[in-house]
Amino acid sequence: MSDPIDDDPTGEWRDAADEVYRELLERIGEAAPQPRLEPTRRAVELLGDPQRSAPVVHITGTNGKTSTSRMIESLLRASGLKTGLLTSPHLVRVTERIMIDGRPVSDEAFARNWDDIQPYLAMTDAELIANDEPPLSFFEALTVLAFAIFADAPVDVMVLEVGMGGEWDSTNVADGQVAVFTPIALDHVERLGRTIGEIARTKAGIIKPAASVVTAIQPLEALDELRAAAAHDEAHVAVERVDFALEGTTVAVGGQVIDVRGRAGEYHGIYLPLYGDHQAQNATIAIAAVESFLGDGSRALDADVVAEGLATATSPGRLQLVGTEPTVIVDAAHNPHGAAALAEAITEYFDFDEITVVVGILREKDAHGIVAELAPFATQFFVTTSTSERARPADELADIVSTVAPADIVFTLSSPELAFASARDWAAAAPRRAVVVTGSITLVGEAIAAADAEGWKPRGEGVE
Repeated sequence: MSDPIDDDPTGEWRDAADEVYRELLERIGEAAPQPRLEPTRRAVELLGDPQRSAPVVHITGTNGKTSTSRMIESLLRASGLKTGLLTSPHLVRVTERIMIDGRPVSDEAFARNWDDIQPYLAMTDAELIANDEPPLSFFEALTVLAFAIFADAPVDVMVLEVGMGGEWDSTNVADGQVAVFTPIALDHVERLGRTIGEIARTKAGIIKPAASVVTAIQPLEALDELRAAAAHDEAHVAVERVDFALEGTTVAVGGQVIDVRGRAGEYHGIYLPLYGDHQAQNATIAIAAVESFLGDGSRALDADVVAEGLATATSPGRLQLVGTEPTVIVDAAHNPHGAAALAEAITEYFDFDEITVVVGILREKDAHGIVAELAPFATQFFVTTSTSERARPADELADIVSTVAPADIVFTLSSPELAFASARDWAAAAPRRAVVVTGSITLVGEAIAAADAEGWKPRGEGVE
C-alpha cells in the first residue's frame, strides 16, 4: 500500500502523475460525458468493487457542490474519521480532485494505483470496443482510479461530488448513505434537461434505497422531483428552512460567523473562513448532511467538531483572495446563478471603490446571463480567452459583454497573462481598487497558478 500523502523529494512521482494525466486526456473528454453507468460498473466489478470499501456521502446540485463537499469532508475529518474526497474539476493539478484526509493524493499513490488498475481498464475498453461503444472516458477512468485510491488508503468514508447530473454520472456506481442536493438551477441544459424539473429528475438518480436525503431549499418543481424519488426508495428527506436552517450570519475578518439550526442540534457563533451568504448556506447543508451520516439526523454534533470542521474548511477558487497589493480575488462562477452569488458577496463582504473584472467564459455557457450579473459591480471588463479548447474567443465574448456594459469599459486582451498583468497594474495605480477573475474554472486555475508563480501575495501569506 502506497502512502497517499507522502512527499516526493526527487520529483520522480510528480513526473509519473503528470504522465497519468496525459494518458487520461487521450480519452473522451469531460466536455462530452457519456450518459451511461455500465462501463464504470464493469470496471469496478473487475477490481473487486472498491466503491464499497467505505460508506459514502454523495453530493449533487448546480452550484455549491464542491464547497459543500469540502465542508462535509472537513466536518467528518474533525469527527475523527479518515476521509476520501472526490471533486471536479481541478484548478491547477489533477491530483487536487482526489483528497485523502484533507490533502491532495500524493503523486506516488496516484501513479501506482493507476498502474494497478490499467489491466482492468484495458479489459473494459476492449469489451466496449467489441460492442461498438466508446472506451472509458476521462471521467469514467478517473472515477475508477479514485475508488481504487480510497480502498488502498484505506479511508473510513468517501465524500463524492457528482461530475454532471447524477443518474448516469460515473460516481453513481457507489451507493450513498446520504444524498445531498445543493441548489438546483438551469445549467448543462443540452445534457440534463431544459427545465429545472427535468434537471432535478436526473440529479435525483443518486438517491438510493433507505438513504437520508438532505437538500437545500429548491424551486418547487425541483423539490417535487426529489420528494418523488425519495418516496420511491423509501428515503427520508430533510429540507432546508424546514428541518434545518441558517439562523444568522455576521461579517467577520476573513469570513463570517454563522448560527445554524441543524437537524438535531443548534450551533452558535461558528467561524467560517469563507465569504458570501451562499457559503453560509453551504455550511448549513454540510452540517445537516454530517448529522444525517453520523446519527441519522437524531444526534447533535459535538460543538468542538463543528467549530474545528468549519474553521479549517477551504474552498479554492471560490471567492479566494490570491493577491494583495493589489487585491486579486478569483471565483469560479460559470453560470448566472453562481455569478449572482459572487456579485452579492462582493457587495456585502468587501468595500472597494473600483473593480476590474477579468472574464473568460466557455462556449457552451450562458455568457450574457453571467455578464449581466457581474456588470453592476464592474468598473471595467478585461475580456480574455483561457487555454481551454472550449473557451469562447475573446473578441466574440467582448461583443457579448458590450451588449450588457458600455463598450468604452470593455477591453479585449489576447491572453490571460496579459489580462492579469494589465488588471493588476490598473488596480495598483489607485487605492481601494481590486481585480476579480471569474467566468470559468479554467481561467481561475490559470490565475491561481500565476499568483503562486509570480508572488501576488507577500512572502509568508500563501495563496490558499
